[in-house]
Amino acid sequence: MPELPEIETISRQLNRLIVGKKIKEVKVKLPKIIKMTSVDFKRALEGAKIKSVDRRAKLLIFELNNGWSMLAHLKMTGQMIYKTTDHRLRTTVENKHTHVVFFFTDGNRLLFNDLRQFGYLKLVKSAKLQEYFIKKSFGPEPLVKDFTLPDFKALLVKKPNVRIKQFLMDPKNIAGIGNIYSDEILFFSRIHPLRRVASLKKSEIKKMHLSIKKILADAIKLKGTSAKDYLDAFGQKGKFAQKLRVYGQEGKKCVKCKDKIIRIKIGGRSAHFCPVCQK
Repeated sequence: MPELPEIETISRQLNRLIVGKKIKEVKVKLPKIIKMTSVDFKRALEGAKIKSVDRRAKLLIFELNNGWSMLAHLKMTGQMIYKTTDHRLRTTVENKHTHVVFFFTDGNRLLFNDLRQFGYLKLVKSAKLQEYFIKKSFGPEPLVKDFTLPDFKALLVKKPNVRIKQFLMDPKNIAGIGNIYSDEILFFSRIHPLRRVASLKKSEIKKMHLSIKKILADAIKLKGTSAKDYLDAFGQKGKFAQKLRVYGQEGKKCVKCKDKIIRIKIGGRSAHFCPVCQK
């Protein structure tokens, strides 16, 4: 599933690519992807211009100039890919997994692809976005400047008995961290994923706060992790997979101690870690 670095990558790319463009036509090939009737969806979008592309948690936010915002959740296998008429740029083509196509007046397109069809597109009035996010109970954004160490400590205090891996993955605690980056954050922090929040020392909390910001920022620089189906807005794979130390590395040697990385289940999700380095 795309996590914060992947969605942030797409958001930044599309903000450069499509802001100011006018939507000429919307083709809905799979109506269940749209959380309203196709007629109403098309009516709200066609003729509108893109004001901005942003992100909140794992949601892409397309603000339009007509008072509406389109939210896109990629879920497990969704993709938002820009198809350009500029032959100098590598691009992609529509395929059987392309469920919605946005045609711009300049001839370029935006494709919403989704192999497993769990993703969705939803319209919300722009003036009610904050209200919508409050209802979703999203936690703070970890990369903003005001997500400080004291803020992080205050969040941890509220969930003393929760296992730290599950704490990091809960969007009500911190927005956008999923399976991949929680594993990498805990490895960098040298913390075992089964540890309870209450067991963490002050030094470990400080290290983890630093780790959250570092790992996520590094992943964004490399345009995310293409562990499975993720592609950026140009249809290209992210390169952070080459930097993964524990996620997906089961049975391989730890880069630090050379012991084997193991995988366990926590609350129905996998956790990868080094049993020697992480205590």
